[in-house]
Amino acid sequence: MSAIMIQGAGSNVGKSVLVAGLCRAAKLRGLSVAPFKPQNMSNNAAVTVDGGEIGRAQALQALASGREPHTDMNPVLLKPETETGSQVVVQGRRIATVKARDYGAMKPGLMKPVLESFSRLKGTADLVIVEGAGSPAEVNLRAGDIANMGFARASGTPVLLIGDIDRGGVIAQMVGTQAVLEPEDASMIRGFAINKFRGDPRLFDEGYALIAERTGWQGLGVVPWFADAARLPAEDALDIAGDSVGGSFHVVCPMLSRIANFDDLDPLKLEPEVRVTMVKPGDAIPGDANLVILPGSKSTRGDLAFLRAQGWDLDMFAHLRRGGQIIGICGGYQMLGHVIRDPEGIEGPPGEMAGLGLLDIETLMQPEKHLGRVEAVHAATGTAMSGYEIHIGRSEGADRARPFAQVNGQAEGAVSSNGQVFGTYLHGLFGGDAFRSAFLGQRGLVSGLMYGREVESVLDRLAAHLETHMDVDMVLRLAGVQASSSRSVAGAGRGVSDERRP
Repeated sequence: MSAIMIQGAGSNVGKSVLVAGLCRAAKLRGLSVAPFKPQNMSNNAAVTVDGGEIGRAQALQALASGREPHTDMNPVLLKPETETGSQVVVQGRRIATVKARDYGAMKPGLMKPVLESFSRLKGTADLVIVEGAGSPAEVNLRAGDIANMGFARASGTPVLLIGDIDRGGVIAQMVGTQAVLEPEDASMIRGFAINKFRGDPRLFDEGYALIAERTGWQGLGVVPWFADAARLPAEDALDIAGDSVGGSFHVVCPMLSRIANFDDLDPLKLEPEVRVTMVKPGDAIPGDANLVILPGSKSTRGDLAFLRAQGWDLDMFAHLRRGGQIIGICGGYQMLGHVIRDPEGIEGPPGEMAGLGLLDIETLMQPEKHLGRVEAVHAATGTAMSGYEIHIGRSEGADRARPFAQVNGQAEGAVSSNGQVFGTYLHGLFGGDAFRSAFLGQRGLVSGLMYGREVESVLDRLAAHLETHMDVDMVLRLAGVQASSSRSVAGAGRGVSDERRP
């Protein structure tokens, strides 16, 4: 089977979006395609069809490929819990929590499951499109590498290097990457492309030719800035930090230091009558907020302390006095209670911490993780909804008598006696059009969005964008796809013009 790996000359060059677009382009050409990322670092995970968890970017890429997300698509997931330590998830299951300095010793042993997952995935598809992590130019991390050139060489997968022209210095990014790589690693790179160009791409013709001349790599195009990428689900909280420009109903979300699984915000940002603000550390929760969403966290007690340090607890109390509402999701739900107990030290040193006291519940952290897709019914409206659980801990208390939802006939979540504060362990609820419409309708709003259809439409436009500005035919040939299957319905005859190919 065929494969190609997309690596970046730096972090945040747009690899995840490019892989999603190439997956959709390949699918539209009639190919069976699957995404793969050997190692990802993210606290925004997706629950897979086989009951594990992977990075949300790979879940989006799976959607672009027309596939259900599977743990083989992201066999190693690192979920930061502190500044120096992360939870290590292998093939969908948590195996350890380690300090960053100790992970280097663990990495070489992870190549085996990475290659096992890659091999299984290749057996299901005509083409696998692999996403690297960070940059191969971080040669100080090369020993035991499973994310970039270590994987490329172990699997024999050719590499395309992507540069980000928007941040400047792209010629040095590209030529410099080749200069610092060992010759064996540099030889894995078969082509390059420039991403995020603003303005007339022809203005970069000389720079583009210079990169090709200095490196000897095949040029595959200059890709203009794709503004609609902001309408796709985000994996990094920084990607949703820009406020939306929607309507008068103001939803705000504090940016916790270990914010996790914040995908409920993506569809709300696209609602015409909703305006979403991500509250950055040091800023106050706006006084005109209608709804505060207290999001999930990878370190509940740590983020509760962080929340208080920002003064957001006082802002939330004032918000409720003004008649506003709060919904806590997962870790945010736990913070709303009276106390969080962690006697076994699952999320840090053993101990307990007083919560915000806005829900009459208490939470006990427990080692087992609740992980799975969930079908539920919203208690207030009777609306069917779909979501997922991905948490540790159990919450009990008097407010559980007023559940947020029903799952298999059992109460889930809690609602305060005054009806202003809601808590639930269910993520992903706002992605469902029926629930989102019912929830907003309770607040006098009319939903004007079919979210799933919008994401699919953006992926189609992204594929067309790449077909226009990138030599997708050459990408597929470098991957080893036979020429007869590299032309298609959607992509035939398109790609960068001949003058852009050195």
